[in-house]
Amino acid sequence: MKRIIYTLIGLLTFSVSNAQELEVLINEALNNNPVIQKFELQYRIASEKVNEVNTIPNTEFSVGYFVSEPETRTGAQRFKVSAKQMLPWFGTIASRENYVSALADAKYEDIVVAKRKLMASVAQSYYYLYANKAKQEVLSENIKLLETYETLALTSVEVGKASAVDVLRLQMRQNEMQQLKDVLSQQFLAEQTNFNKLLNRKNDTAVSVVDGLMMPSEDFEITTKNLALHPELLKYDKLYQSIEQSELLNQKESSPMIGFGLDYINISERPDMNFSDNGKDIVMPMVSVSIPIFNKKYRSQTKQNELGQKEITAQKQERLNTLETLLDKAINDRISARISYVTQVKNLKQAKNAENILLKNYETGTIDFNDVLDIQELQLKFQMNQIESVKSYYVQITIINYLIQ
Repeated sequence: MKRIIYTLIGLLTFSVSNAQELEVLINEALNNNPVIQKFELQYRIASEKVNEVNTIPNTEFSVGYFVSEPETRTGAQRFKVSAKQMLPWFGTIASRENYVSALADAKYEDIVVAKRKLMASVAQSYYYLYANKAKQEVLSENIKLLETYETLALTSVEVGKASAVDVLRLQMRQNEMQQLKDVLSQQFLAEQTNFNKLLNRKNDTAVSVVDGLMMPSEDFEITTKNLALHPELLKYDKLYQSIEQSELLNQKESSPMIGFGLDYINISERPDMNFSDNGKDIVMPMVSVSIPIFNKKYRSQTKQNELGQKEITAQKQERLNTLETLLDKAINDRISARISYVTQVKNLKQAKNAENILLKNYETGTIDFNDVLDIQELQLKFQMNQIESVKSYYVQITIINYLIQ
């Protein structure tokens, strides 16, 4: 589990303090998230059941009083006390323990899966917050840029080289960008609530995110063979083993049960006779055997176990296919994110060159503010796409880590 955390953090190319902060946030989520606590409690309950099945059947006690006392040679029978204990066949209790332990082992994989999913969710939410914040900063920069252009336009209007319509267009564009920034601000609060709930914190707890994420210079190697060891698949192996233990238990329970008991009968003395055994009580040890002659129940259970194993095998293959599809998609989406990032870098450089040309034209007295708006809009689009590409890259990393780490 720590290896996954370190892999996530190792990809973050920002200050050590921020990297440590993300590690702290992930650990806080693992310690406080109620979903993890729920699965841990379920595992503890399943483990405790081992003590529950490590028992033998209840000892039976019975007391009977003879309303009409039957006479025997040694006297009348007054009351009867019996004790009886049935014992399962040899190895039955051990088979029960093995079966319950196998179920607990399968339940433990739920904890591992839940922790992996939680770590991925925390990291992804963190990247969403980063992207939102970065977009807001880009919008703020572009609003300031438009304010600069507005000043230039006002100056041009005064000298008759631009119209008031150009100024209004620049102002309307600023309004649109401010609206978009306000919307992003509300979306940030919503995602912040989601992030805090993953850590089981108050909704309005402030979340500090990194100032900048860079695209790694190269992609780390992906070992797809680790996918076969994913806890989601290991759980099916544990369930398959639990059915094997269930069948062993079924075979044991289809065996006879042996019982041992003791009857004690109280005898009254005969007043009209004098002999050595007069009034002697009766003590009778007993042995009994419970044989499941009509064992259709156990044959049916065997058939159910065979079908259950086939079902689990099919479920595992189905889940493996799904995970392989998710992994392949994440790998290709990561490649696509890098391609998009490289393209946006080129486009931004060209947009910046176009902006510089426009500014030089202004120095010569000729500037088209329609071109200014077009270049500014393209530049904003490229900046937004660049942020989205970086976010997408890191989100795909979290998916890949969930699948193969």
